[in-house]
Amino acid sequence: MIEENQRIYNRLLAGVDGLIVVFCFIGAWFLRYRSGLFKSSIEVVPFRSYLESLIFIVPLFLILYSFCNLYSANRVRGRRLEMGSVLEANIIGLLIILSALQLLHQDNWSRAMIFMFSAMNLAVDIGARMGIWVMVRRMRKSGRNQRAVLLVGYSRAAEEYIDRVTMNPQWGYVIRGILDDRVEAGTVYKGVKVLGQIDNLMIILPENHLDEIAITLGLKEYHRLEEIVALCEKSGVHTKFIPDYNNIIPTKPYTEDVLGLPVINIRHVPLNSPFWSAVKRIMDVAGSIVCIILLSPVMLIFAVTVKVTSPGPVIFAQERVGLHNRPFKMYKFRSMVVQDDKREKKAWTVRDDPRVTPVGRFMRKTSIDELPQLFNVLKGEMSLVGPRPARPYFVEKFQQEIPRYMVKHQVRPGMTGWAQVNGYRGDTSIRKRIDCDLYYIENWTVGLDIKILILTVFKGFINKNAY
Repeated sequence: MIEENQRIYNRLLAGVDGLIVVFCFIGAWFLRYRSGLFKSSIEVVPFRSYLESLIFIVPLFLILYSFCNLYSANRVRGRRLEMGSVLEANIIGLLIILSALQLLHQDNWSRAMIFMFSAMNLAVDIGARMGIWVMVRRMRKSGRNQRAVLLVGYSRAAEEYIDRVTMNPQWGYVIRGILDDRVEAGTVYKGVKVLGQIDNLMIILPENHLDEIAITLGLKEYHRLEEIVALCEKSGVHTKFIPDYNNIIPTKPYTEDVLGLPVINIRHVPLNSPFWSAVKRIMDVAGSIVCIILLSPVMLIFAVTVKVTSPGPVIFAQERVGLHNRPFKMYKFRSMVVQDDKREKKAWTVRDDPRVTPVGRFMRKTSIDELPQLFNVLKGEMSLVGPRPARPYFVEKFQQEIPRYMVKHQVRPGMTGWAQVNGYRGDTSIRKRIDCDLYYIENWTVGLDIKILILTVFKGFINKNAY
């Protein structure tokens, strides 16, 4: 019943998305040719031709929305992630339309109208989804559209699952209780009670009208997993497995089928795909060239200022560790006095550091000293977005102290990253920074990169922790 309701909901949502595409496309045409806002309103291509193109454009956007998981059944999907997926789908759609017009030599088609359609479609679709999200959230908070869940096994995974469900009532999950053989019946955790032993499942099931069963066994009970899965599936209720080793496997497990043998990879890295790696590299090359051209006057001014105000080279090339643990020279405008190489390699910049020059302090505060790294991006040593690279001395130090620290080197380091736009920059928690880096590596999308670049413009350049 739940699956059928979800299918109906997805069809309705796809219908709404299709209508929005049609509405925005026609609206963009009227804005371009009938609003009087443009000097030239001559229709070189007839309106009928634009309408006929919707036969291809509407399915294109619905396929892209589906590809970006906008029709997947996921109650715990966050607003920001969904809006990011909408943005990603619309950007890809715009690029496909522009590329098709170019390849088909449709020079008379209005590019301005296509851009207006893209902007309108993005805004209206996000607005519609936000409205649906608010409506569904209110329904679930009021006790409707909820899903009853029974946990099988009392463990750390069970407690963490209860914690998250309790903090997010908009998900619409209601945990009816826990079954466990080791914990006494009547034990309560955050309002969720242990109802009895696992063998009582077939007795408890009819009384609770369950929608889902979540197996949350502790690590020591995994020898019973096959037996308990068989018992749960006898109930006919949808069963899922929440492992008690979530600190080891990634948030998005990458599975392989080896002749019927399922294999779970410890780390899922989307950028290992040659296609997406090439897409990111194209974005880096194009973005770095544009930024170098636009920011060349700023870089020239500060290059002269650094040279005039303190003795030493304008550019400071510092060894950092990059993709696949390979060292490279990262460029920066020199913001400190010239110092001994051995001391510099091990020294961490602190507040009111006497080594920082007056001009350097301003550049570090505003991140202007990082602009020469655009040439590192152009050379392929860095990316516009990615985990920030560290010096070899600190890599060796943190490798021993922080689990999973070295995973960050599975992608190119970046000029900015998820950690930096979340405030973890300078003298802040290395562990939290690594958590952000791992999230970025495992959840990379074109949309996430665009989001980070936009956030960098608004709050990433000037940071209180940069000194």
